[in-house]
Amino acid sequence: MLSLSGSRLLVRPFLPLSRSLSLDHDLSFYSFRSSATHVSLVSGILKRTRKDSSPQFRSMSVSSEIHLAGRKSLPELAPLEAVLFDIDGTICDSDPIHYHAFREMFLEIGYNNGVPISEDFYVEVISGRHNDYLGKALFPDWSFEKSAKFLEDKEAIFRRLAKEKLKAVTGLHKLCKWVENHGLKRIAVTNAPRPNAELMISILGLADFFQLIVVGGECERAKPFPDPYLRALKELNASREHTFIFEDSVSGIEAGVAAGMAVVGVATRNPEQSLIDAGASLIIIDYEDTELWTELEASLEQK
Repeated sequence: MLSLSGSRLLVRPFLPLSRSLSLDHDLSFYSFRSSATHVSLVSGILKRTRKDSSPQFRSMSVSSEIHLAGRKSLPELAPLEAVLFDIDGTICDSDPIHYHAFREMFLEIGYNNGVPISEDFYVEVISGRHNDYLGKALFPDWSFEKSAKFLEDKEAIFRRLAKEKLKAVTGLHKLCKWVENHGLKRIAVTNAPRPNAELMISILGLADFFQLIVVGGECERAKPFPDPYLRALKELNASREHTFIFEDSVSGIEAGVAAGMAVVGVATRNPEQSLIDAGASLIIIDYEDTELWTELEASLEQK
């Protein structure tokens, strides 16, 4: 799929991988961004700007403006009360680790006739999905117990690898400090199993930052249904009119939009266009994004 600027492919074509390749190779293989496209919605207008290491590209408009209606910018939420965070792919770059774990386990059972899964397959079928959904989607002929055991084993591999390889998204700790300094309420809302969620938050040093973790599997319905985000609002006693969400996946953005909140899409791995189509109000690459900080400061002002 092409980016909004049409300047690069966001997801590379499938390349066969040797079973002997290391996780470090997979991390490199999955790192398919050499440049980034900044996408923001300001006053209902979609603006696109290429970000590049060269200064002349940092604020260069590369396309015409596209009008989109019905999406709130962060200043419209003022005064801001709360910020809700997804975990996988949103506060940490965990998708390459999940991708590696799935790929290796699929190889062990001869999934897809022994051909390693591609990045496209991971993004389109697996990323952001709850394990109950994945069990049915990946193994329609398996019993629930058999698919659940496979996914539990995969999560155990992920947790082992995460202890060594998990990294925060750039600018995360700066953002968390800003949230704390302004006394905003905050909850982590995830489709990950609770052991995964607690481990990732601990590795990132954020155990004392989040006031609570809401797990999709512990709600009546997981994302893409709105239940986890609605529970978070209830737990915080916060208004959806003064709360927004950070999310990296289509299913997560759909859940946030269905819950009636503005969503900032974090395009760490998933195609920007898919996040926009899901309903994101602002697209960023990481938490150093200048447009994000402009909108954050404006969101604190009284209307």
